[in-house]
Amino acid sequence: MKEIRAQGDGQTRLDLLLASGSLSRSQAARLIKEGQVTVEGKIITQPSFKPSAGEAVCLTLPKATQTANQPENIPLSLLYEDEALAVVVKPAGLVVHPAAGNPTGTLVNALLYHLDSLSGIGGEKRPGIVHRLDKDTSGLMLVAKNDQAHLALSQALAKRQIEKHYLARVAGQMKEAQGRMDGPIARSPKDRKKMAVVPDGREALTLWRLVSQDEKSALVMIRLITGRTHQIRVHFSQAHHPVLGDPVYGHKGLPPAPRLMLHAWSLGFSHPVTGEPMAFTAPPEACFGAPGKEELLAITKEVWDDAFDI
Repeated sequence: MKEIRAQGDGQTRLDLLLASGSLSRSQAARLIKEGQVTVEGKIITQPSFKPSAGEAVCLTLPKATQTANQPENIPLSLLYEDEALAVVVKPAGLVVHPAAGNPTGTLVNALLYHLDSLSGIGGEKRPGIVHRLDKDTSGLMLVAKNDQAHLALSQALAKRQIEKHYLARVAGQMKEAQGRMDGPIARSPKDRKKMAVVPDGREALTLWRLVSQDEKSALVMIRLITGRTHQIRVHFSQAHHPVLGDPVYGHKGLPPAPRLMLHAWSLGFSHPVTGEPMAFTAPPEACFGAPGKEELLAITKEVWDDAFDI
């Protein structure tokens, strides 16, 4: 049985304390609620609990269980695979994991068919899933094939060591060549089915560069520094440049689009076992009107951190 150990400092929430190790905050919170965490030997099920300074915290990772999800022969673009991980290209319209209304026909079902193993840390419904894409967002996804890789990749994600670039076609013309959006994001107080920029939300940072534009829309490349739910869609809608084809955060009168015009274009990270730098790209559909791969790569490889003072 694998364990993750930490010490309290009297100020940090339990989920954040564990997330600074090998798990994302949401994964840590789920395991806490499931009774997998003890503080000084006592089970604690509140993610917001703050252990006192010096108190011993122990998270016991549950053994992977046989998933109830069934393998399904759903076409899947597999860019890379080894014993630890896989990189796939998710098409628009494919739900990542089973949930209410989508019990089958998901990316997880496809992964179970095409791959010989998946990590169990994501739980029965999300085996192998390190990070998510919305149903109608296409592009690159990283999948863990064993628990060791999942822990390492989750840690890298929490430490912002995985670089993710997106392409989006948004409404209107951009007045600048680049910019940053940092409005905090949380559940909308007006509509609980939506996310929104709210004063007491979680930190969210989105960087963007203009690729091209016409009279009605702009193609932008985006680098996500944080990974909040619907972050790109919320930030650009807040800036009055909603992503085209967005039925949730868009509005009437937008230029027509055949789909949600958001695509995960590039992914860069260190291999969780070998430490080898790895980089992948997946060009978007022709409807995005994007330039060729070399031009997109040149923008991707620019020094974003210095330019945006992060």
